[in-house]
Amino acid sequence: MRIVLASNNPDKLREVREILSGTDIEIVSQREAGIHTEPEETGTTFEENARIKALAAMRASGLPAVSDDSGICINALGSCPGVFSSRFLAELSYPEKCQRIMKLLEGMQDRRAHYTAAAVMVFPDGREITAEGIAEGEIAHKARGEGGFGYDPIFFLPEYGKTMAEISEDEKNALSHRGKAFRALAAKLREERN
Repeated sequence: MRIVLASNNPDKLREVREILSGTDIEIVSQREAGIHTEPEETGTTFEENARIKALAAMRASGLPAVSDDSGICINALGSCPGVFSSRFLAELSYPEKCQRIMKLLEGMQDRRAHYTAAAVMVFPDGREITAEGIAEGEIAHKARGEGGFGYDPIFFLPEYGKTMAEISEDEKNALSHRGKAFRALAAKLREERN
């Protein structure tokens, strides 16, 4: 089954392809499908934003499409930046955003945080499948690691004693919010097709 991933982010494309390897789902990027759309994410939830992107890609390609929207939610910041994670401090690079977050949390005891991902798959016949994944952690005192992307260098996993950017790609896909959401989505798709 060929499905368009409503994203041109090469890191996300690689990650989703790895998560879904071993299934009969072939993930193609918007670029590979000849789509040049960037819909405005006007939703107030991760699921709403994922649906907006998936619907735009499906309408532009005529193929089933899938998208996720995800972000980091920090308890001490009232679950912010949440759905605004990619647009948070938009003028800054991710390393700079990470530094700013650590500065905001200086002296705070509660450093708990979680990543949330909502994945939405839409079909030309109007069907829709949704799934969510959550990864629990906390904000590190220092950015560490070269792997991952986004906020991964400051997302500390107490059970591993490492940040998300320090664990292997296989470990990350096994426990990440996106990995959980896309595996749940693939399981729901298999059930629907049986």
